[in-house]
Amino acid sequence: MPRVIVVDPSHPHETAIAEAAGVLARGGLVAFPTETVYGLGARGLHGDDVQKIFLAKKRPHGHPLILHTDGEAMASGITSRWSEQASQLARTFWPGPLTLVVARGGHVPLEVTGGLDSVGVRVPNHPVARALIRTVGEPLAAPSANAHTHVSPTTAEHVVRSLGDAVDLVLDGGPCAFGIESTVLSLAVDPPRVLRPGALSLERLRTIVPQVVFESITVAGDATRTSPGLSHKHYCPLARMTLADNADAIAEDMRRARAASRSVCAIVWSSRARQAVPDALRTKIITLPDNAEAYAHALFAALYDVDASGCEEVIVERVPDHPAWWAVADRLRRAASPT
Repeated sequence: MPRVIVVDPSHPHETAIAEAAGVLARGGLVAFPTETVYGLGARGLHGDDVQKIFLAKKRPHGHPLILHTDGEAMASGITSRWSEQASQLARTFWPGPLTLVVARGGHVPLEVTGGLDSVGVRVPNHPVARALIRTVGEPLAAPSANAHTHVSPTTAEHVVRSLGDAVDLVLDGGPCAFGIESTVLSLAVDPPRVLRPGALSLERLRTIVPQVVFESITVAGDATRTSPGLSHKHYCPLARMTLADNADAIAEDMRRARAASRSVCAIVWSSRARQAVPDALRTKIITLPDNAEAYAHALFAALYDVDASGCEEVIVERVPDHPAWWAVADRLRRAASPT
């Protein structure tokens, strides 16, 4: 198992940050907390280091990585063109859960971008992440610290369970604040387009760039894509996952699985769905909040709990069809995809 160092999430000790920076300087991989999920970090301007991320995650090389920086100055330095629009978005939402896809600077390795001439960049709003970036002195490539297509980690324990010895060091800064990934906005197209819904809402983006468009994108197989999180099947627990439209469907699906001698559990948010679960299966139910932000914070941890329980199948109540739930609905749809 990797070494795990517990750090104060608000005031990380310099010794711990220096040790992690040393691992990165030697070409190693360090998992660290951000406000969204835990990232698997390597020095982002060193192609050989970046390659190790793909090996550790078993991630296809056409899936680009996001570069994490300590501020707008470092972010603008990795692009061939930093627009006034990018600067305005950065001043408004950074540090925070917004990734901007911009034109790649010539010194950014193609390993980071999946071979494309665009690159995703953001400034995380977490003292541990930013202290590490500052100490290393360059951007860190850092996708979620989990095996490819599996559930994103929101605690250090999740990282260890998913990656094991594939990561050299884990900085344990406690649970992540948002528990769901950043919103990815491409400024490489006109009008700007949301590629991946995330912790920053479309409504808030449009207060700065009213013309932003969004339509769910899915890229088949291992084909190159402009953003992470676009695979048909992603964010998946080990258990087979099914979405149920209503309380009756949840009860029926749980009875069906039990009749087939499959261990089954449910994740619900409404009282009606909770009451519909058969009495004999009430111990196999996880209730999440009926508030979109709180639900997002708890979702990935709940899926890790499902796998820890040994359940073969998990029935998940479909979330409301409302803009506030856009990121959660995206994750659930991909996690429940049969292929």
